Amino acid sequence: MVRHRSVHGVDVAYRRAGEGPPLVLVHGAGEDGRLWTPQLRSLSDELTVVAWDEPGAGGSGGLPEGFALADYADVLAGLIVTLGLAPTPVCGLSWGSTVTLELSRRHPELVSGLILTGAYAGWKGSLPAAEVAARVAALEPLLAAPEGEVDLVLPDLFAAGPPGPFTALVDAMAASVRRDSLRTQLAIMAATDLSAHLPAVRVPTLLLWGELDARSPLRVAHEMARVIPGSTLVVIPECGHVTNLDRPDEFDRAVRAFCRGLPTR
Repeated sequence: MVRHRSVHGVDVAYRRAGEGPPLVLVHGAGEDGRLWTPQLRSLSDELTVVAWDEPGAGGSGGLPEGFALADYADVLAGLIVTLGLAPTPVCGLSWGSTVTLELSRRHPELVSGLILTGAYAGWKGSLPAAEVAARVAALEPLLAAPEGEVDLVLPDLFAAGPPGPFTALVDAMAASVRRDSLRTQLAIMAATDLSAHLPAVRVPTLLLWGELDARSPLRVAHEMARVIPGSTLVVIPECGHVTNLDRPDEFDRAVRAFCRGLPTR
């Protein structure tokens, strides 16, 4: 069931399942909280799992004018506080990992652990400048094309295409993407460099990567593991960028073990 809270003037939709220690899930660009459907089922046997629709996605309200990365982090912080979840581990995938890192930078008291999967310290902070420029150039025609004429599901998100059980889910999320929101995310990712924050992370951090991730390659994971103090890198074999759908069982095992190892509130 989708619930709603008003946070800093933004209507935020979220899903909540289970009882126990909290876990907050932050989806990637062109997605919404439905991305975490298998985790809302599987991890809720021992955790309170909360997956938001970020502003401008899913059932949440639209992006206010001039919405920036700090605003995404502040609204997420407000939701965590409003729901009484703090301090909580936060798991961010892809673009969601950048939002999660910004949350930990601006509101460290709310975060008890980080799970970064297929992550970036912003594109500028994790990828060569030429690669960032190429991504922007490749996505601009998609965003300019007429509605219904372009598939916004990138071909390299999975090791071998969307897994059968989740094909309909991926298609449904793609069909509901708001292009203005995606355009905002693209601009923020291209301009963001949070690499200087990584050595300052002071909470347990799990880096959870797909072996075959073509969007955030393993070299990004190894660099994060090198600079984030005490971080642990787990690589899922034969897995692409969207780890939680490509290999949900392996993903859930790693997340469950990480959460069990955190101090209880």
